[in-house]
Amino acid sequence: MEQYILEMNHITKKFPKVIANEDVSRNLKKGEILALLGENGAGKSTLMNILYGLYKPTSGDIILEGEKVVFHSPKDAIKHRLGMVHQHFMLVENLTVTENIILGEEPSKAGFISYKEAIKKVQELSNKFQLEIDPLEKIENLSVGLQQRVEILKALYRKANILILDEPTAVLTPQEVEKLFTVVKSLVNNGVSVIIITHKLEEVLEVADRVYILRRGKVVGEKKTSGVSKNELANLMVGRDVVLTVTKEPKQRGDKPTISIKNLTVLNDKMLKAVNNVSFDVYPGEIVGIAGVDGNGQSELSEAIIGYREAESGSIFFESQELKLNESQSSNFLRKMDRFFFNSINVKDRLEKGISIVPADRHRHGLILEMQVAENLILGSQPKNKFWKNGILKWKEIYKYSDELIKKFDIRTPSSKNLVSNLSGGNQQKVILAREFSKNLKFALICQPTRGLDVGAIEYIHKRILELRDAGYAVLLISLELEEIFSLSDRILVMYSGEIAREFVTDRTDQMEVGFYMMGGHKTKREA
Repeated sequence: MEQYILEMNHITKKFPKVIANEDVSRNLKKGEILALLGENGAGKSTLMNILYGLYKPTSGDIILEGEKVVFHSPKDAIKHRLGMVHQHFMLVENLTVTENIILGEEPSKAGFISYKEAIKKVQELSNKFQLEIDPLEKIENLSVGLQQRVEILKALYRKANILILDEPTAVLTPQEVEKLFTVVKSLVNNGVSVIIITHKLEEVLEVADRVYILRRGKVVGEKKTSGVSKNELANLMVGRDVVLTVTKEPKQRGDKPTISIKNLTVLNDKMLKAVNNVSFDVYPGEIVGIAGVDGNGQSELSEAIIGYREAESGSIFFESQELKLNESQSSNFLRKMDRFFFNSINVKDRLEKGISIVPADRHRHGLILEMQVAENLILGSQPKNKFWKNGILKWKEIYKYSDELIKKFDIRTPSSKNLVSNLSGGNQQKVILAREFSKNLKFALICQPTRGLDVGAIEYIHKRILELRDAGYAVLLISLELEEIFSLSDRILVMYSGEIAREFVTDRTDQMEVGFYMMGGHKTKREA
């Protein structure tokens, strides 16, 4: 009988009105890389949060090295040598690498922290596991990939022999992903067992030994990665055949740009330059993709284009007409104060001109969760005569229009009167796309369109975005998913430290080259 370092037997987790995990059993061998694969809401993170002591299971057992254990908190899990690196890192930016790693577990002598001893231990761990990180560097000076290594070191410092990585490659460049996988293999070679939560099929096949596939809270498959294809995994995740490759026909773009960005500079909330002297055009019939590691000015750029955030300087032209960039025409100091208290210019004016926005955060900026699907589908269109008469909403027309969009965009909902909060993430995103793509649009600003969605929803959304381009509309796509950028874009702009580092024609470059510029590289250095 095969020995397992970890077993989770018949785990069920019930929340009010939702069963997140139902009778889930899975195991982990010593020195194994195990992947947990599934669509958004399949129950992957809930299962790992149970293992790490963040949730208590409704029923079921956890067996660790042959003994039943009960975790009441992450502290209990850590004591049993489990570690978890969350998708959103938990680091103190103004502290050093060492200070972050030892926080709460400081070595001491005579009541004083032995910082030299801590630095030595961190350096030893870094060398042993090929993590290559400076123990004295401050977190705020590190790239995302290096910050992730600090999180891994935090777990190793606490003697973790089982390490859980939650969506570990979500914000990494291809080069950083490559280095991460080298680190993961080094961990295994040194006796650590690894569980990876992911939705990226290629990475499962590249790094994992086995994979469990979850769908709607249940395990629907267990496979050795050496004998399974990407299509098989996708079909198990979604429960049907999925087209994983995007077919994009060549298209001649228009002669004049729909939107032109000229020398645009935008400040962030700390009044620092987030976008620095950026210029580019987007033409009818093309998709321009902006690639970059998160936090390099993409959010501020999109907010300035849609009018949510004031720009410091520069110009935006829409169909040759200059758009307003600043609400206040007063002194620079007063304008900064205006921006601090009221971060919005006339968004309504932009929408009426034919600019549509698919925001990066569908819950905060795309939907009103407490409202019906129908109400969300007409947001921004209520004053139009079709839905409004003498100050009263025409509900018959609203529901008729909504039912048409629900059918056209394949939104899975019992009715248009259903609250949008009751929909899955993929169907919530379809509501936004249905609303924005059904307007009299000329330019679509699309941000992170498939974040957190399963392969089935991604397949559908990519198809709709390409339909816009093929119908002659201009599209600016901002995404952290490099594969998505390559699948959809005709041209790629790489954004680094608030500037356009390089422009590429998509079919004349590759992900490694784009990833190099995403990290701030220069072509001369790369060729050397």
